[in-house]
Amino acid sequence: MIIQTTRFGQVQVQDDELLTFPEGILGFNDFRRFVLLDDPNDEIFAWLQSCEEPAIAFPVLEPELFSETYRVNLAKSEAETLQLAPTDSKRLFCIVTIPDDPTLMTANMKAPIVINPRLRVARQCVLQENSLAIREPIFAKLQSRVVQNPDKSIKEQSTGLGDVAVRLPATPGTEAGL
Repeated sequence: MIIQTTRFGQVQVQDDELLTFPEGILGFNDFRRFVLLDDPNDEIFAWLQSCEEPAIAFPVLEPELFSETYRVNLAKSEAETLQLAPTDSKRLFCIVTIPDDPTLMTANMKAPIVINPRLRVARQCVLQENSLAIREPIFAKLQSRVVQNPDKSIKEQSTGLGDVAVRLPATPGTEAGL
């Protein structure tokens, strides 16, 4: 299937690469089909792209990249929606907000995207932990990761997007960084 995007143009995706959000995403409840796009020209973000609306795409990051202690305790209803058994692995992503001044970028730690990679079912889960921020500052944390390990991009320092993301072809000369 070919989906149209405003950021990447036309993108070829297979049916088994689609992510289904049975309840949509908060504020975007009408959109249920998304694909996670891994842009090789962007060394930091992946994009959660709507398959139904070309203009809807969210920059996302794995929380482990900026928080070593981040843990998700899903409610029983959330695990049921995701069809997750206690032994199933899950993938986590936080939606990132990038203002004009990127040093002020934040991640939504309170409502991560949780994916069941086996069934490709996903949900934005609002966690009950009061200590989690909706707007967690992350620029300094990401910059620190780069300084600590300058030979690896941010994406290379993660657990990998391979089991859930569609890798886009590289476009020469458009690499991004911190």
